[in-house]
Amino acid sequence: MDELVWERPEPPARAAPAPLSRARIVETACALADEGGLEAVSLRKVAAALGAGPMRLYGYLDTKEELLDLMTDAVYGEIPLPDPDTEGVAALRALAHGCRAAVQRHEWFADLIGGRPGLGPNALAYLEASLAAAAGPGPIEDAMITVFTVHSYVTGAVRSEIRERRLISDTGLDEEAWQRAAGPYLQRMFDSGRYPTLFRTARDAVHPDGDAVFAAGLERVLSGLTLG
Repeated sequence: MDELVWERPEPPARAAPAPLSRARIVETACALADEGGLEAVSLRKVAAALGAGPMRLYGYLDTKEELLDLMTDAVYGEIPLPDPDTEGVAALRALAHGCRAAVQRHEWFADLIGGRPGLGPNALAYLEASLAAAAGPGPIEDAMITVFTVHSYVTGAVRSEIRERRLISDTGLDEEAWQRAAGPYLQRMFDSGRYPTLFRTARDAVHPDGDAVFAAGLERVLSGLTLG
């Protein structure tokens, strides 16, 4: 395997109208993504924002994929890590809420988490803290499954939240407006008698806000775990 970007040295600093570093490149790329999503990020657009020619960026990274890896790791670095002596469930809870908070600041982060773990130092630190919280005297595979379970919940939940946020932005319909628009159709469906549980849910269920839904779902997951 070629040398990864994490271990590849940066080019020597040189006098230039627009001094560069990986840190400046990543900071600029994150700002572009915060404003316009991942589609607003390319090596050309980042270079333009930095006042540099696109070819100069290739001394610091080889591909857009490397840039996305660096951006992802930068956001992982914003997530506070629990103290090593924090109780396991409490540590996993804090990491989960920290990850969600990072997605709320950088919604594009939800598109880049999941799948294979990141290899950057901050992503590895997040994974280390997660495994340390879940590990005990039992097989280490148990800790892996625990971390996978919690992270799968977090990833699915935050992606659902971001999907809802994007739908509101794209359609101009918030949840209340969408319910009004879909109401007559749903009432006809409920009147058919084929969806009694859905009807009871729509009629009787309390619908808390996103913070409460995420926290309650996380507690359901955590309560089912056996650590150690």
